[in-house]
Amino acid sequence: MSLPLALPRPHPALEGHFPDEPLLPGAVLLDEALHAIETAEASSGRLWRIGSVKFLGAVADGAGLLLDYERTASGTLRFTIREGERPIVTGTLAPHG
Repeated sequence: MSLPLALPRPHPALEGHFPDEPLLPGAVLLDEALHAIETAEASSGRLWRIGSVKFLGAVADGAGLLLDYERTASGTLRFTIREGERPIVTGTLAPHG
């Protein structure tokens, strides 16, 4: 499944985060991904925990981001946050509990 990540502009987390070259903190990206997945998967009633994560690039304000994810046979989710074709974050989510 592919979902756009709609981040507010300007994002409040940018204030004071590298003032000369503001970048979105990785924690914000993960939080947005978790919220998007939990909303899309609401019918399952399942909550997720981060299994693994790898940051591959930085995100500036106003970047158009997409979240791609898929469920594996074991029930975990593999996800990628990307800007265009460029992967920014990859990781896995495991069912919580």
